[in-house]
Amino acid sequence: MNYKMVGFVLGRIFLIEAALMLFPMGCAAIYGEWASIPAFLIPVVILLVLGLAASLKSPKDTKIYARDGLAIVALVWVLLSVFGALPFIITGEIPSFVDAFFEMVSGFTTTGSTILTDVESLSHGILFWRSFSHWIGGMGVLVFAMAVLPMTDGRAMHLMRAEVP
Repeated sequence: MNYKMVGFVLGRIFLIEAALMLFPMGCAAIYGEWASIPAFLIPVVILLVLGLAASLKSPKDTKIYARDGLAIVALVWVLLSVFGALPFIITGEIPSFVDAFFEMVSGFTTTGSTILTDVESLSHGILFWRSFSHWIGGMGVLVFAMAVLPMTDGRAMHLMRAEVP
C-alpha cells in the first residue's frame, strides 16, 4: 500500500474541509454570533496544520491502487465527520460527541437522519454548517456517480483511476 500517497490525498482533503468551514464562520460573523467563531476557527487551524503537514511534499510514487483508494475513502468519511463535529461540541449546541458525529455522518452521506428535535433553535452559523454538510455530501455523491456510472457510449468517466498491482 502506498501510505505516502494516502496521506497526501488525506492532507489535500483536510485543506478543502478547512476552506469549507470558513463559510459557516462567515455566516456566524454576519449574524454577530461572535461566540461561534472559535468553534469554527479551532477546527480550521487543526485541519490546516494536518493538511499542510501531510500534503506539503508530493510523494515520489503517485499511483493509487485499489487498496489505497478504499483506505482513502474510508478514512475521509470518518475523519471529515470527526472534524466536522467539532463546531457542535465546542459551541455546546450538541454536547455529546457521538450525537455530533452522527449529525455530521448524516450530513456528509446525505442520509438525512438527525438527532435534533428543534433544528431551528441552532445558531445561524451552526445551522449553516449542518445544512452545508448535506450539500457537500450531495456533491460528493454526484462526483462518485459520475466516476462510476457509465456514460452514453458505454465508457465510464474515471476521475480517479485505481490500478491493481
